[in-house]
Amino acid sequence: MQSSEPQPGNFPYVITISSEKGGVGKTTLATNLAIFLKAMNDDIPVSIFSFDNHFTIDKMFTIRPQQAGTVADLITGTKGTDLLQTGQYGVNFIHSSANLTKEKSLIKSPMDIARAIALSDIPGILIIDTRPDLETLTENALYAADRVLIPVKDMPSLENCKNIFALFDKRGLDKKSLVLLPCLIDERIKFDGMFVDQKTLLRAFAINRGYKCHDVFISKSPKVESLNTNPDGKIYPILTHGRGTDVHGQFVALAQEILKEYKSTKEPRSLLFHQWMSSETQREKDAFVARMGGTRKDCLFCGKEILGTDTKSAGYYFETADGSQAGFLESDCFLKLLSASVFNMKGEVRYDDPTFMLLVESARKSFFAFRVIEENSKNRVEFRRLDNGGNLLTGRTIDFLENAGSAPGGRSCPLFTFASESLSGYDGSFRDSFVLVQPVNPENPEDILQKEHYRGFASMKAKAAATFI
Repeated sequence: MQSSEPQPGNFPYVITISSEKGGVGKTTLATNLAIFLKAMNDDIPVSIFSFDNHFTIDKMFTIRPQQAGTVADLITGTKGTDLLQTGQYGVNFIHSSANLTKEKSLIKSPMDIARAIALSDIPGILIIDTRPDLETLTENALYAADRVLIPVKDMPSLENCKNIFALFDKRGLDKKSLVLLPCLIDERIKFDGMFVDQKTLLRAFAINRGYKCHDVFISKSPKVESLNTNPDGKIYPILTHGRGTDVHGQFVALAQEILKEYKSTKEPRSLLFHQWMSSETQREKDAFVARMGGTRKDCLFCGKEILGTDTKSAGYYFETADGSQAGFLESDCFLKLLSASVFNMKGEVRYDDPTFMLLVESARKSFFAFRVIEENSKNRVEFRRLDNGGNLLTGRTIDFLENAGSAPGGRSCPLFTFASESLSGYDGSFRDSFVLVQPVNPENPEDILQKEHYRGFASMKAKAAATFI
């Protein structure tokens, strides 16, 4: 890009074309707008892709068939510039996909496509054509856009617009990016009274409902319609095959307005989202460092340092509900606690014992919560085992081993040791809290403190707390 362009770096100005109503000229608008934009300013890179599976974009822009990735790859993490193909009329495009069902299931956030675009390195202007429904990918494309063009041709299509506006209200997003564009307007139709024609009527109703409506409109034209339906099976652009029509001039006017908006936009949403991701990444790093700083590196049972070593023996993470204590536990130490104090397996347990092996297997799929309570001037432990969904599997109350902290033979009671180290209060008392234990990957136990994993742990703490009520 030339230095005079407003975008600092490869962060595209995104235009999304969207309508729940089919037959309003959505794809014709998307493809021809791309061609007119490129023709009117060749210095600006223009790219386009579609989440629909009609392959109109592929038919219009492919110069020669070749192996290439598709929008499915964009969704799953391939960088946009690695997928762009040089197309006809100077427009770059990403190939469409016949089925995006699997990829849609991977979308977890309404901003996932915005993230992909912010990391795409696609420069200039990017146009996204969407399906005629408000499914996951359409929502993502709407939220990623600097400008959303919503083609309307009649009252039913105008009525459907309310769902797009409602989506933005639901997310608390500014609706100023949403603009209605009257399309396929039959100028032969005239009305008596104030509303003399279709476009005037649609604009009046749109403004009355608080919608912004574009000054430009796109006429219905038999000649333009023939460019998409012909014996050759080809799709011809309005730029070269629609000269002399009103539609040609209307697309010129629309492209001029878009170029003006593009040049006045110093910080497109893709850039702002990239900046937000960068600051969010730093916050995540800071939060991770803070969590690591407050986590003990030695096992509270045996005292062995189990982080920063190559022993790979840290099998469980624990944290109290009040956040005052957190750390990692050796697998063997915690399993001995479960076998001896919780499940009453007597004597020395052999690792090849079928019962112990079953305990080991179930422990890797469970969460464990412990809370000390006082009953009849005696401390006891409320124990809960939950599955990965937070559902209660087992619940019981357990006594410490005799002598309040000393097991027979002089060995310390592992349950008492665990409670004392994690939940001790003042003067030998126990805090009114509980401790939650989760299995971790011994290869990389610190992963539990990364944002996504820790968020799941925090959610499980809330579910565990509910079992003690």
